[in-house]
Amino acid sequence: MATRYLYIARHGDADAFGNLTDTGREQTRLLGQRLAHLPIDAVLHSPLPRAVDSAQQLNIFLSGGAPVSEAPELIDHVPYVPKLEETPPSWVPFFDGYDTDEAEAGHNIAESLIARFAGAPDGADDIHEVLITHAYPIAWLIRHALDAPEVRWLGLSSANAALTVIENRPQLPPSIVMFNDMSHLRPDLQWTGFPKTLRP
Repeated sequence: MATRYLYIARHGDADAFGNLTDTGREQTRLLGQRLAHLPIDAVLHSPLPRAVDSAQQLNIFLSGGAPVSEAPELIDHVPYVPKLEETPPSWVPFFDGYDTDEAEAGHNIAESLIARFAGAPDGADDIHEVLITHAYPIAWLIRHALDAPEVRWLGLSSANAALTVIENRPQLPPSIVMFNDMSHLRPDLQWTGFPKTLRP
């Protein structure tokens, strides 16, 4: 049974201008080392500079045979703007000001993300793809894999360069193998991309 293996990661730590920091480059190189033994067919990344640079950094450690290319579906976007009655109170200010056209555009990107990456392979061979993207698209892919309500992308957060793995097989629900795994990162490189607070 052919399987699509998605190795999904948020870009490395970035500065206020959206460029990778030294920490972000180190994080993505460690991610590349973790993935180096896998038969990666393609590395796809968001068009934003922090994702482009992350893909280049981790690819240093891959076999070199996998093409690295941009996938517009991986762009940073809000995948679903919830109705007021389904919005947690703490999120209400975040969505204030989203107009209908903006919300629809984000949702269309989210649907194209699912259409492109969340299905089983068409042929008989396995596919191994690395996706370098952002926290919200990762949350949307996890929500879809769980067949959860659309609003449940809220609260699914990913650290920089953390690894999420989803497997898609024909006629079976997606399998979430891991989510937000940081075991390839030293303790001082973990939990970036989250608000400052106590961490385990």
